[in-house]
Amino acid sequence: MKIVLGESAGFCFGVKRATNMAFAATEQHHQRICSLGPIIHSPQLVKRLEEQGVEVVRRVEHIHGGTVIIRSHGVTAEEMEEIYARRFEVVDATCPFVKKAQEYAGLLSHEGYALVLVGEREHPEVRGIVSYARDGEVYVVSGRQEAEELPARKRIGVVAQTTQSYDNLREVIDVCLGKSQELRVYNTICDATSVRQDEARAIAGRVDLMLVIGGFNSANTTRLAQICRDIQPRTHHIETADQIEPEWFEGVSAVGITAGASTPQWIIDEVVQKAAGAGK
Repeated sequence: MKIVLGESAGFCFGVKRATNMAFAATEQHHQRICSLGPIIHSPQLVKRLEEQGVEVVRRVEHIHGGTVIIRSHGVTAEEMEEIYARRFEVVDATCPFVKKAQEYAGLLSHEGYALVLVGEREHPEVRGIVSYARDGEVYVVSGRQEAEELPARKRIGVVAQTTQSYDNLREVIDVCLGKSQELRVYNTICDATSVRQDEARAIAGRVDLMLVIGGFNSANTTRLAQICRDIQPRTHHIETADQIEPEWFEGVSAVGITAGASTPQWIIDEVVQKAAGAGK
């Protein structure tokens, strides 16, 4: 059985940076360390950090001194202000691409645009971006259908969750163009997202089975799995090699493997090894 592994599978720049910063903090700081929310959407890596002394807390009021790591998805503007006001030591691991989306959201709002954010309403990255748009209307839409329901506005500004697809952003822009006299768009999608999605499409089109590895709470991994499933129905979203079922490989001559941006390399390696064994 042939195994086709995506070259871009696994950590993106922002996740690798956040992970390195978090582990470095455990070596450099000898006081209490916590992260406000999981540092990345990988339960397995978060567990390793917990073993190194990094406690995950959900609210700023649950922090009782020490060092605070800001997760790669970022936090809200209000949470950042409260953290600094309480004079905690901060390790800001927010992905630079997320930071840029936050800045553009704030700029568009300040300059009087009704902000349209293309993304998943309850995702922590989206909640953080929205919080920086303090001066006007903000609408979060998941795609064309929700964009069609937006009210017409003289000036509309558009940004996107960094892991959205270009196609989805283009569709929302097309709708907003018909609802405004002036439209300003900032493309805040991370290039790593589009590269990974294009690669996944190419692999899914030439294999009999796709395995997509990543946290079930990871938006970009879930999107990868859906993209692959649209092309190859025999697609399985898994977090670890333990979830692989031998019967998946019946009649399979080629299996494709890719992984979300928060998936550690050791998990990818374990999946490849188990898939190779299952295919014998």
